[in-house]
Amino acid sequence: GDHVEQKGSYVDDTTLRFDFSHFQKVTDEELRKVERIVNDMIRQDIPLDEHRDMPLDEAKKLGAIALFGEKYGDKVRVVRFGPSCEFCGGIHAKSTGRIGFFKIIGESSVAAGIRRIEALTGKACEEAIYTLEDSLKDIKAMFNNAKDLKGVLQKYIEEHDSMKKDIEKFAAQAVERAKNELVSHAKNVNGVQVVKAVLPLQASQAKDLVFKIREAIPENLVCVIGTTSGDKPMLNVMLSEDMVKDHGLHAGKMVREAAKLIQGGGGGQPHFASAGGKNLEGINAAVDKVIELANL
Repeated sequence: GDHVEQKGSYVDDTTLRFDFSHFQKVTDEELRKVERIVNDMIRQDIPLDEHRDMPLDEAKKLGAIALFGEKYGDKVRVVRFGPSCEFCGGIHAKSTGRIGFFKIIGESSVAAGIRRIEALTGKACEEAIYTLEDSLKDIKAMFNNAKDLKGVLQKYIEEHDSMKKDIEKFAAQAVERAKNELVSHAKNVNGVQVVKAVLPLQASQAKDLVFKIREAIPENLVCVIGTTSGDKPMLNVMLSEDMVKDHGLHAGKMVREAAKLIQGGGGGQPHFASAGGKNLEGINAAVDKVIELANL
């Protein structure tokens, strides 16, 4: 549209950067259309039409475009390639055919209302095509050189998504089983239900577990779950509301102190907190430290 103006550029023999005013991202379809237009002009091998020391008024009548709001002298240099005509002091190819080929490799925002196109030309395009071709061959080799690579990849993605859902389902079932087992073996210490364990769970699973345990034991609960997944120790502390209000316990403070034993740190709310660390061997001692800090 009429709102589009050049805002900056860089050009060498193999690459270019072109900044312009525009209010939204340029779509893939629009970028492809630009490529087709430019490459068509390259194939036409349009010769350079250069006018040096042309009076400014004549240059404007010729249709030359002034850029950046720059000021010009009485005489200017005008460069034209077919329909493209502008004031310019740079170096140009003798004809468009010498550019060889044009390929956009990026489109992005560089400022409010300013978009940038980055592209390759000539030999750089050729090398980029070779690199892309080699990558595609490598990917096809990973899938036994399947003819319908897109279809094979889509199938793998669907299978992956299905397996991921199955794994999440099994993990949820494992957490439920662990909750039932821990709740059934909770120890009563002076009227407080103490649940503690060290399990090979992911952080998200451990968090889910302590919240489920709190649902099962809503009162007089001190729950500490240590995890060792990925050889990284982690503590999760859950307290029932009455243990916070009536006994003055604070999960965040407790977990920060216990985390020292796993060479880590953490924190959280009065009723729930977590901490990670580096010392896997200290996880059991850290769990016991939380129970000690509860002062039951």
